[in-house]
This record gives sequence, C-alpha cells and structure tokens, in this order.
Amino acid sequence: MELFQWLTATTAGKCLFTMLVSMIPIIELRGGLPFGVALGLPYYLAFPAAVIGNLIPAPFIIVYIRRIFELMRKYLPSLNGLVDKLERKAHLKGQKVQKYQYLGLWLFVAIPLPGTGAWTGSLAAAFLGMRLKKAMPAVVLGVLTAGCIMLGLTHVGVNLFSGAI
Repeated sequence: MELFQWLTATTAGKCLFTMLVSMIPIIELRGGLPFGVALGLPYYLAFPAAVIGNLIPAPFIIVYIRRIFELMRKYLPSLNGLVDKLERKAHLKGQKVQKYQYLGLWLFVAIPLPGTGAWTGSLAAAFLGMRLKKAMPAVVLGVLTAGCIMLGLTHVGVNLFSGAI
C-alpha cells in the first residue's frame, strides 16, 4: 500500500496524518482537528491526534529556538530577514503574554485565532526566558482549551453542512 493511501485509508494513517497537519505552523490544531474529522476520524480520535501533533514542536521551540536563530544568523545570513521577522513577532506577542506570565501564555495559546497557538506561544515563552517546566503546562492547557473550542466549532460546522441541526 502506498504511503498516501495508507494515510487516508486506515485509522492509524488518518491519526498520523492529523498529527502531521497539526504540527505545521499557522495551521496547527485549529486546522488539524477539522482535517482529521474531514478524513473520517471520529472526534475521540481526531482530538488527541491533533493535540499531540500540535504539542510535539512546543518543547523544542521553547528550549532551542534562540540557539537555532543564532546559528541561522551565523551560518545562513541570507535568512536574517526571516529571523528578524520571527524575533519581532515573538517580542510583540510576548508583550501580550508578559503581563500575566503563565496565565497569559495559557490564554494566548487557547484562543484559536491566526497568530496565536502553540508555535507562537512557545516562541514568546522562549524570548521571555520562561523555563520549560513552567511554560509547557501553560502551553498544554492552552492547546487543550483551543482543542475543546475547535471541537465544538467543528461539530457545529459538520452538523450545519450535513443538515443535522
């Protein structure tokens, strides 16, 4: 069985595909969860697959992103514009989080809107110097909260388009 067919035809493949989509910046859980449901996963499988996929990059971003940016500046100077843009975004988003610290980080990650989420929240946490063991629970709670919101919105959307409401 070819890979794409396995990803779209088996339950395990659909879960993995949902996790992979949820790992993509910008799309994250808010796109991954409806994607998994659209693939035919039941909510009880789509939800954890999207949450896990969205959380996988977070600890690596919190711990390593500043070092990665330093290395990019040193060895890939042609990407300095991108690094500058990402650092500006982290500092801008960090200002929203900084006032309330971990509560702010949780709320920031929990709101399923463009420009928020686990990637940006983790980036902000890294640039605010938040330690992993304190930042990660806030990111996890934020992703779970966003997941519950998206689960409700996905359910309403599915019922709206299927005429079940």
